Amino acid sequence: MKNAKPPVSNCETCEFYDWDEYLDAYVCIQNLDQDERGQYLLGETRGCPYYRYHDEYATVRKQN
Repeated sequence: MKNAKPPVSNCETCEFYDWDEYLDAYVCIQNLDQDERGQYLLGETRGCPYYRYHDEYATVRKQN
């Protein structure tokens, strides 16, 4: 049986993925230490341990 890579979190839908004006790019604003970031980028973890789905319309739905 072939070893499949575990699914990873989608940074683009994460609450901690935000625009950095200084870098002029989207970056993860969660403070990952070097080991955590390396394991995530190499696919050694199931997904980012800090991933939270960002739903900008959640507040609007609660108001109805």
